Amino acid sequence: MPRDDPDTRAALIRSGLEVLTEQGFTVSGIDGILKRVGVPKGSFYYYFDSKEAFGRAVMEQYGAYFAAKLERHLDDDSRSPLARLEAFVEDATAGMARHDYRRGCLVGNLGQEVSSLPEGYRQWLRATLADWQRRLSRCLREAQGVGELAESADCERLAEAFWIGWEGAVMRARLEGAPRPLETFIAIYMQGLPR
Repeated sequence: MPRDDPDTRAALIRSGLEVLTEQGFTVSGIDGILKRVGVPKGSFYYYFDSKEAFGRAVMEQYGAYFAAKLERHLDDDSRSPLARLEAFVEDATAGMARHDYRRGCLVGNLGQEVSSLPEGYRQWLRATLADWQRRLSRCLREAQGVGELAESADCERLAEAFWIGWEGAVMRARLEGAPRPLETFIAIYMQGLPR
């Protein structure tokens, strides 16, 4: 980033998103983030009171970004409800490949280090996952309405199961540096849905 970036705060948050999705919160140093943006340390403390406050700003930005991604896919009326879920997975898989599997999900990364994070972070993580589950559950209920899922399907539990499995698949894809875990997960998930 050029030093004269008119929105240094936004540049710092963008850099934080990159670093935290690659490395997590605990090991990420402020100096590395500042170096990527090209601003002095004093600028960081002008915009953020602490690393904790910075982390909250990054989480809010990521939350808004991911909510928009889910909305774009799961609310896409041009596709059937289950095709929307598959489109989300295809898009997320392409995103991981674009970053050579170095970046994961911020929620998954932070969830793995939750015992060493500020207590408020746990609340945000839980609320974010609950929001994602609500969005997917709504899509799955639409799938019931059009006959893609059995009437007996428990959409809330199926949505919860998706996110539990998805976060594991993202972690494994990073580990392997390949899309196979994501592809395996969605194939098995879709096959197991009650029809």
